[in-house]
Amino acid sequence: MAAPSLSFSRPVFAKLSPHPYLLRTLAPQPPSDAAASRTNGRAPQEARPVHIHTSSLSHAHGSALVRTGDTTVICGVRGEVLPVANIPQYRPQATQQQQDDGDERADERGGLGRGELKDYDLLVPNIELATGCAPQFLPGVPPTTLAQTLSTRVYSLLHSCRVVDPKSLRIWYTPPTEVGNNMDTEEQQRQQEEADDGDDGPQLVAYWVLYIDLLFVSLDGNPFDAAWAAVMAALRDTKLPAVRWDPDRQAAVLQNNSQPTTTTATAAAAVPGQGKNSIKTTPLPVAGLPVACTAAVFPEKKHGGESMAASAAATVGNRHWILLDPDRSEETLCGETITMVVDCSSGGGGGETRIKSIEKQGGVVLGRELIRGFAGVAEKRWKEVRDAMQ
Repeated sequence: MAAPSLSFSRPVFAKLSPHPYLLRTLAPQPPSDAAASRTNGRAPQEARPVHIHTSSLSHAHGSALVRTGDTTVICGVRGEVLPVANIPQYRPQATQQQQDDGDERADERGGLGRGELKDYDLLVPNIELATGCAPQFLPGVPPTTLAQTLSTRVYSLLHSCRVVDPKSLRIWYTPPTEVGNNMDTEEQQRQQEEADDGDDGPQLVAYWVLYIDLLFVSLDGNPFDAAWAAVMAALRDTKLPAVRWDPDRQAAVLQNNSQPTTTTATAAAAVPGQGKNSIKTTPLPVAGLPVACTAAVFPEKKHGGESMAASAAATVGNRHWILLDPDRSEETLCGETITMVVDCSSGGGGGETRIKSIEKQGGVVLGRELIRGFAGVAEKRWKEVRDAMQ
């Protein structure tokens, strides 16, 4: 009879002592010639494959499902019409020409007219972590800090990356020109010229508000990268209904491919027979393709019970590994993370890499040189996400 084993199996050892176990796989002891790897089998700078499926929701104007490893998130975008009369802080621009002139002045200042998006809350992201998506999310609990933090980060990045132009969310109305039938031709022409020179041109009457809802079905680390990829894929999939303004009802009504309907845009989903094939739609223009790339720093020595300054000073003198796209177990072992958002879409993907955002949390390992080198890793990740969206 064989003697019972006195050692733990690899899965048990990984749960009991996660830090030593990960360190052993990243730094194999001689005479082993195994390459450095993580407990999940990936190389330190290897991300999980990303899978993206669009148009997953039938009652949304745009949607996408993104899966990276065991992290799965679904995003739906739905547009609602907001009349300017319902905006308390609305700053009226009488005509389309005046609005365009304001956009040109904002372009010269580098603002690109994005003040409307924030001032009128035209982009509304919301993230929900479903019950059971991870062990710590139990039923009946209020929204977690993680969900609120992710929503804030997505909201901030939507505005800083300028992926949506407010021009594509404006709804205009052109008042009819009233010219008497009994007037001669010269008088009609004179009144028409006065109307063209006055304030009777197209008027801004409403905006589209985009509600961007995300639901995490499962969560195994690095939620922000998956959430942002889902937002970008859903926005690129968004098609807003073509509407016209009804001054009598003070509402936007839908237009189908044959003739305008009497259905208001906000009630379109509740009307039988108003399928996506019958309603005329317009794709939402999306500027660029910013992609988020997150990595965590794993230190050789685990520090516990020390001050933050002492722990940071000790980390500098030890070995460390930068783990790309960390999973949930790796996130608990790493106290320093970096998220870089890059966009390489200029020139058809072969142009320069534009860094849209850099967020760094904790630690002192990632200095200027390491961050500069991380841009190449982020560029590679951008290509992987771009290929998944095509």
